[in-house]
Amino acid sequence: MNYYNEIKEKLIDNEIYEKVKDYSKERNRVNTYFEVGKLLNEAGKQYGRDIIGQYSQKLVSDVGKMYNKKMLFKMRQLYILLSDEKVAPMVRQLSWSHCLILLSIKNVDEINYYANQCIIHNLSKRQLQEKIKLKEYERLDEVTKNKLVIQNTITVSDLVKNPILIRSSHNYEKVSEKVLKKLILEDMDNFLEELGDGFCYIKNEYKIKLGDRYNYIDLLLYNIKYKCYVVIELKVTELKSDHVGQIEKYMNYVDKNIKTIEENRTIGIIICKEDNVYVIKYCSDNRIISRVYKFV
Repeated sequence: MNYYNEIKEKLIDNEIYEKVKDYSKERNRVNTYFEVGKLLNEAGKQYGRDIIGQYSQKLVSDVGKMYNKKMLFKMRQLYILLSDEKVAPMVRQLSWSHCLILLSIKNVDEINYYANQCIIHNLSKRQLQEKIKLKEYERLDEVTKNKLVIQNTITVSDLVKNPILIRSSHNYEKVSEKVLKKLILEDMDNFLEELGDGFCYIKNEYKIKLGDRYNYIDLLLYNIKYKCYVVIELKVTELKSDHVGQIEKYMNYVDKNIKTIEENRTIGIIICKEDNVYVIKYCSDNRIISRVYKFV
């Protein structure tokens, strides 16, 4: 089999296709590079790994300078990745630019997570790079990661990152709850992304009446995907047991006075400076979770 001629023909066909079929050129490019990667892998087994260097010299001359040794290695790497049974089919739906970014990741489960995020949110190359830079996958807990692997049902709180990253132009060490809330409100889109999918903002300092006293929920959100209200309480100290009692009281109020029969029960997220695993561990209400915040 003449591997070089077949590789050359596929790459030339791809160059022509990109000029004619603009609407689907990315899909064709990924498929072409996958097929070329397969041929390079087979040629390497027969003629040795140096064959990529030999082919790249010819292809640069015969097809174009972009088909250098580094590029051919990337194609071979793409073939090896997409041949892995653990890799989700959605990776094939991404552009070559997105695939190049994912090739730098070693963990297949992490690749699948970011590929899924690209499909769901139509992420640009820059947005994907930003998510990886901020270690979004690493900030998910292990239970959630296992659910994603076995494709188990994801709950509303599973995709809430830990720590939650809050953007700030100042180098804060300590802040008041008022300042913390202000920073969140100034970049609400980013905050909602940190929480996961489907979160919408309703109001801050949401006023409720308990007996003859008024109380104020720091942030009241709604999740349209899971059809439930979300109570957010902000604490600039270590998580304490009385924080749990406070947010549970607010959640119960929302359930009794605001939510409808068609909606699911309210969940609560306590965002604090420092976590205390025992507080949540021995909390009887599994609708409540805690997350620490971090300024970036």
